[in-house]
Amino acid sequence: MVKGAIHSIETFGSVDGPGIRFIVFLKGCKLRCKYCHNADTWDPNSEDMRTPDELLDFAERYRSYWGEEGGITVSGGEPLLQIDFLIELFKKAKERGINTCIDTALQPFTREEPFFFKFEELMKYTDLLLVDIKHIDRDEHIELTGLPNDNIFDGFRYLSDISKPIWIRHVLVPGITDDDEYLKKTREFIETLSNVKKIEVLPYHSMGQHKFETLGIPYKLDGVKSPSKERVDNAMKILNGK
Repeated sequence: MVKGAIHSIETFGSVDGPGIRFIVFLKGCKLRCKYCHNADTWDPNSEDMRTPDELLDFAERYRSYWGEEGGITVSGGEPLLQIDFLIELFKKAKERGINTCIDTALQPFTREEPFFFKFEELMKYTDLLLVDIKHIDRDEHIELTGLPNDNIFDGFRYLSDISKPIWIRHVLVPGITDDDEYLKKTREFIETLSNVKKIEVLPYHSMGQHKFETLGIPYKLDGVKSPSKERVDNAMKILNGK
């Protein structure tokens, strides 16, 4: 039985998908986002290994809170790095009538095998994806995260082609992603997609800085302030095409 490398669990999440969510944070991520607030999830190793049934049995204790819209969200880290576990977890979740959601940056996406076959299988049991657009510009994306975004945008196109519902999330960082031209280019890309149900602007905050310091990793956004309400509203307006 495949087991998932678990970082932590939140039993009553209200911001990671529709309704009230049981959120599973998995270990492992290849991106090194400068603003990451979960840098302690980068390491793929975990002392907490659980089977899908163990997680679902635990999750269902809270099912009465979910209502009609709630369910399970798997986040990270990057959950797609544990795709075999995700397939098994979501397949069993659908057998129990549980709504399923993935919070992902799509970083591992590729049309090469064996990943693509597994991703197609996973989508059969996935109701919604919350997908990050870290940065629309390729070079800036590399500077911000350490990796390019070509395959990520290909993943967006594939999800649009199969009409899989997504919410898009964009972290607004002053001096990095808070630029009207970049925001307009991001909107132009969003307009090429047919499956976007919601767009969220997440204001940058430095609450993850202490984790970098604890891990002995230099925090490269030291001193960067959170964006003003005006800039957040401006980004929301541009990204939603208003």
